[in-house]
Amino acid sequence: MSSLLTLSALELAAGVRAGRWSSREAVDAHIAEIERVNPVLNAVVFPRFDDARREADAADARLARDGPDGLPPFHGVPCTIKECFALTGMPQTAGLVSRAAYRAPEDATAVHRYRAAGAIPMGVTNTSELCMWMESSNAVYGRTNNPYDPTRMVGGSSGGEGAIIGAGASPFGLGSDVGGSIRMPAYFNGVFGHKPTGGLIPGSGQFPNAKGDALRYLTTGPLCRKAADLWPLVKVLAGPDDLDAGCRAWPLGDPATVSLQHLPVTVVPARGAQRTAAEVTDAIARAARALGEAGASVRDHDLPRLRHSLEIWASMLGETQGRGDFRASMGVPSIWALWIQLLAWMVGRSPHTLPAIGLGLLEDVGKWTPARTARMVAEGHALRAELIELIGDGVLLYPTYPTVAPKHHRPLLPPINYAHVCVFNVMELPVTQVPLGLSADGLPLGVQVVGAPGHDHVTVAVALALERRMGGWVPPQGRSANA
Repeated sequence: MSSLLTLSALELAAGVRAGRWSSREAVDAHIAEIERVNPVLNAVVFPRFDDARREADAADARLARDGPDGLPPFHGVPCTIKECFALTGMPQTAGLVSRAAYRAPEDATAVHRYRAAGAIPMGVTNTSELCMWMESSNAVYGRTNNPYDPTRMVGGSSGGEGAIIGAGASPFGLGSDVGGSIRMPAYFNGVFGHKPTGGLIPGSGQFPNAKGDALRYLTTGPLCRKAADLWPLVKVLAGPDDLDAGCRAWPLGDPATVSLQHLPVTVVPARGAQRTAAEVTDAIARAARALGEAGASVRDHDLPRLRHSLEIWASMLGETQGRGDFRASMGVPSIWALWIQLLAWMVGRSPHTLPAIGLGLLEDVGKWTPARTARMVAEGHALRAELIELIGDGVLLYPTYPTVAPKHHRPLLPPINYAHVCVFNVMELPVTQVPLGLSADGLPLGVQVVGAPGHDHVTVAVALALERRMGGWVPPQGRSANA
C-alpha cells in the first residue's frame, strides 16, 4: 500500500503545501487504489476521475502561483461523497431506480463546504435504498462488500463511504445518519465517523431529506481513516446555511482543551435482543481501561430504558412524519401497491429491495397504536434527560452492534440490532465511532463514544486518545480487497 494511502487528510494537505508531493500525485494514488479494490467492493458507484485530476492540476497551479499561505485546510486532498448528497453533475438516486437518470444541478451545502475547504471529490459511493437499511444494496448499483471480508456487509446507509475509506482508497468522506448510518459503516469497516449534535451541521441538498424535528435527528457528518481529521472536518461542515430549518449555530469547543484527568467515562452494557459478543465487550473494556490509565474516572452503569431503544426511535421519528411519507419517497402510491411490489420482488421483478418494501408496509404502525407511541415518546424524553445527567461533562461508551460485521443478508433475521445506534439520533446527542483494532478473525471492532449536546469536541478528544492508545484504523490484510 502506497504511503499516501495511510496518511490523514491533514498530513496529505501539509505535504502538498510543502511540495513533498503534488495534489495530482495524491489524487492519482487514491484513484489507482479505487480502481484496484472497487471491482471487489463496489463502493464507488459513479466516479469522476477525470474531473478530479483536472481539479488536482488546478490546485497545484494555484500553489505554484500564490504560494502556500492562505490555502484552505484540505487543499488538493481527495475525498468521496455519499451518493444521496448533491454533487454537481453526478447522480443522486439514493438507490431508487426511478431516479437513475437524475443528475444534481448544484452541490449540497456540506459538499460545497468540503470543496471550499480544498477537497477534491473522486466520486460518489453506494447507499441502501432511500438510505434506510443496514445493508448498502439497491437495484441501481447492486451491493457493496466489506474490505476486510467481501462476504460480509458494510453497514448502511453510508456503507460505500465506510468501505472505500476502510480499504485505504479515500482519506475521508461525507455521510448522513438518521439511525446509525455513519456509525455502523464506520464500525463494520474499521474507520472513524462522527454523528454530530442534532442541528450542528446542515443536511440541505440530500435526498431523501427530513422535516420538522427530524431535521435534527437526520445528521450530516464525516467518516475518515484518521482521528486527527475529525474535528477539522466538523469545523468545515458546521453552522447554519439558511436552508436547513433544523440547523443552529452551536458554539464549537476544542478537543485540545479536553483533559482526560478525571474525565467522567461511563460504560453502559447494551440492552438488545441479541447478546453482545465477548470480543465486542472485551474491546470496549480495553478501551475503558486505556482511558482509566490515562486518568479518566471510569464507572459502569446500566440504563434499563435502553431496552426500548428501537421503539423510542421509531416513535419519535414517526411522530414527525405523515402517513405514507416513505411510500411517497419510493414513488409507490398506496400500501396495496406495495403488496404488489412484494409479490413482484418474490419473482425477481421489483425495482425495490426487500427492506424498503418492508419499511413501507410497516411505516404507519405507530399511528395504529397511538397510546403506545405516546408512551414511547415520553420514555424517549425521560431517557434523554437521564443520559444528559449521566454523561455530564464526560462521555458514555456503548456498543455499536452486538457482533462484528455480519454476513450479507443476516440482519434481516432479526432486523432490530441497529437499536444500539438509532436511539442516539432522537436523543440528538453527539457520537463518535472509534475503531478498536481487529477481532481474531481480522474484522473491525469499535465503540460508540457518546457526549452531551454541543460537546462534540469531547467525544472527538476521546477518539484521539483511543487512537493513540489502541492504534485506530488498521488497513485490511488477508481476506480483503487488498489481498
